[in-house]
Amino acid sequence: MSHAQRPAVGSVAAGDEIGSMTVHVDRARLVEYAGASGDRNPIHWDERFATSVGLPDVIAHGMFTMGAAGELVSRWAGGAPHVRSYSCRFIKPVPVPHGSGADVEVSGVVKSVDDAAGEAVVELTVRHGEVKVLGKALARVALDGAA
Repeated sequence: MSHAQRPAVGSVAAGDEIGSMTVHVDRARLVEYAGASGDRNPIHWDERFATSVGLPDVIAHGMFTMGAAGELVSRWAGGAPHVRSYSCRFIKPVPVPHGSGADVEVSGVVKSVDDAAGEAVVELTVRHGEVKVLGKALARVALDGAA
C-alpha cells in the first residue's frame, strides 16, 4: 500500500483536517477478525446470544473499530511506523446487522503541534450513523524532519 507524503515539521497547524474515510464491516469480516485476534466472544458473531444479553444485534469488536479508525491517521502520517501512540475510549457499540452490515465514519483533525518535538496530536471522530462510538481517540504522530 502506498502512503501519502508525510506531513512535515512547520507545515502542520492545529485545526488542519486530515481527511475522512468510511469503513464497512459485515458479519464475515467480524468472523475473520475473531479468528485473527483470538476474540471469539459470541456477541461478535451469534445474533441470538448477543440479543439475549441485551445488545441490539451482533456488535463489532471494539479493537476492530479502533484499528479500522486508526487507518486514517496511519495513512496521513505516512505509515504505521510514524504513529507514536494511539488511544481511545470505547463508548458505544457498532451493531452489525446480517446482510447489510454497518458503516463506520472516521474523520480527523490536528489538535496540537509541537514543532520542537516534531510531533502532532490528531483527534479522530468515529461515528456509526449519528452515534459517536469512540471517545478521546487521540494519536501522536512523528512529523517528517523531526529530530
